[in-house]
Amino acid sequence: MEAMMERCAGLDVHQKTVVACVLYGPLDKRPKKSIESFSTSTKGLLELNDWLVSFGVTDVVMESTGVYWKPVWNILENQFRLVLANAKHVKNVPGRKTDIKDAEWLAKLLRSGLIEGSFVPPEDIRDLRDLTRYRKKLVNNRTAEQNRIHKILQDANIKLTSVLSDIFGESGRKILEAIINGEKIEEKSLREMVHKRVKSSLTDIAESINGRIRRHHRDMLRYHWEHMIYLEETLERLEKQIDQCLEPYRREVDLLDTIPGVNKDAAAVFVAEMGVDMS
Repeated sequence: MEAMMERCAGLDVHQKTVVACVLYGPLDKRPKKSIESFSTSTKGLLELNDWLVSFGVTDVVMESTGVYWKPVWNILENQFRLVLANAKHVKNVPGRKTDIKDAEWLAKLLRSGLIEGSFVPPEDIRDLRDLTRYRKKLVNNRTAEQNRIHKILQDANIKLTSVLSDIFGESGRKILEAIINGEKIEEKSLREMVHKRVKSSLTDIAESINGRIRRHHRDMLRYHWEHMIYLEETLERLEKQIDQCLEPYRREVDLLDTIPGVNKDAAAVFVAEMGVDMS
């Protein structure tokens, strides 16, 4: 393999240790090699950083397996040109020998320019990505709790979904809270709960909630309801944090928002997953 880098390193990253291999020397000669192991503690990674600097390393490659590469990347990214290799790709390169250490093989591939790095955005974009991905999980969890509430209502023969298009809207939430609290709901009290825009009559709504609800149903509804409210409060705080992270990219978000079918939430995901530098 033709050499293209004079001083580079390959890292085989594990949960507790990092095996590093440095290849250095003139491009037209067989490179010298040095291999060392380091702890993945912060102290150990700083020692790795200093060790690589002592060899004058300019480029470093590691595999994108699991999440173990992330703290290593965070420590080294300001000192070296880092390459995150697709593990499947580097293992499928012809000529791989089972008796060659991963770190040395990665270093050889990097020295010959045979590794195409995966996209790793800047730190602030990585932070935004964590937030938007967590938001998706919370939204899915909230939907799951709402589905469970639907299921319990059906089990109690409460047909609220037949008279309200969204039982988690303003009117539906008031009625659900009353049901959970065991309140006696009559047409007079419904008049104060139901918004005037609701198309169903108060009589139909009163009939729909005249089910066979037991204490068990109310207990289960309360568990799911309180968790749903907690998720919504967490989502509200998360949205504010996402908005703060997007402030430097407001122009890009506004441009993405002009695309049909793309709202601000989707624009935030685009920025978080792809970044803003397409060069």
